[in-house]
Amino acid sequence: MREPITALPADIDSLPDRAAVFLLWANEGAPYLARTALLRRRLRRLISNRDRVSRVLNLHGVAERVEYWPVGSQLESSLVHLELARRYFPEDWPRITRLHAPAFVRLTLDNPFPRTMITTRVGRGLMYGPFASRAAADRFNEAMLDLFQLRRCEENLAPAPNHPGCIYGEMNRCLRPCQEAVSKDEYRTEAARVEEFLRSGGASLRQTAESARDRASAEMQFEEAERMHQRISRIASVQALTGELARSLDQLAGAAITPSAAAEAIDLWFLAGGKWQEPRRVMLSETAGAGQSLDRRIRELASGIAPAAEPDFEHLAILVRWHGSSWRDGEWIGFESLDKLPYRKLVNAVGRVAAAGMAKA
Repeated sequence: MREPITALPADIDSLPDRAAVFLLWANEGAPYLARTALLRRRLRRLISNRDRVSRVLNLHGVAERVEYWPVGSQLESSLVHLELARRYFPEDWPRITRLHAPAFVRLTLDNPFPRTMITTRVGRGLMYGPFASRAAADRFNEAMLDLFQLRRCEENLAPAPNHPGCIYGEMNRCLRPCQEAVSKDEYRTEAARVEEFLRSGGASLRQTAESARDRASAEMQFEEAERMHQRISRIASVQALTGELARSLDQLAGAAITPSAAAEAIDLWFLAGGKWQEPRRVMLSETAGAGQSLDRRIRELASGIAPAAEPDFEHLAILVRWHGSSWRDGEWIGFESLDKLPYRKLVNAVGRVAAAGMAKA
């Protein structure tokens, strides 16, 4: 994160009235952290000398200096606010940021009899998400399991022929490993199909169904072809429940294209390894003046990016909040990995965000 700009209370009237994250420091104690769309007006309200009684926080005579970070987008504001909260309020930052961990569907591959579960924590196995809410993750999970015969029970299985089983086994919607109806290897084969479904974004199951439909149609088995066509529709409806963000966590990558705090510039925020990278700034005037193509400039900026070693669930929470908000000030472009960057889409997005900023100006 870049260095802050420091000002004294007497200099408040000369500060820009723009979006920023700021710290108000007193002679002693912890600072006051906040973010605002209008810095000068907010600081006037906090530091002004008000004689009348007011419920609004007043730091007049207490504030010694202010440090602020101009921001160009809501995404940048959220990330700067999170970093400062973690740095200066290590025990209280969750309450200050009010971020809710995103929901994931977890496939417990380390279990002898894998199953899926909804979680908001990083765990072993395959993590698929993020979803906008726990309810959204649960809807997708239930619809996905209808396509397979994976168990839905939460117990640690001790298979036995006299196990009572459950209604899903009676309905032939579970392979019934609890009753030893299948071997452990046969059950894990079904779990592997679920894993491939999640990693391929549904393509593995859809392609199999499409091949079966085409084969049945060619052999004039029209009832079977219609059944496969309905299955393809079900697969598509299940995938529609994932939203734009959800994918296997190790494949979760993308870029947010947002307005920049700098004039005539656009920021590229790459997300890799479940964590936001430092922004790459595209100076539109310099690119045009040097006769350099925007495509080439973006390739240069993206060349040094490496995925994070560990995901940051607060970063993912910011992604979910920003992406699904009505106040999103930019575009999101997802991709499989940093090796497969869609440069043409990035260039077009930069142009659209720049044009939108010019229209507002």
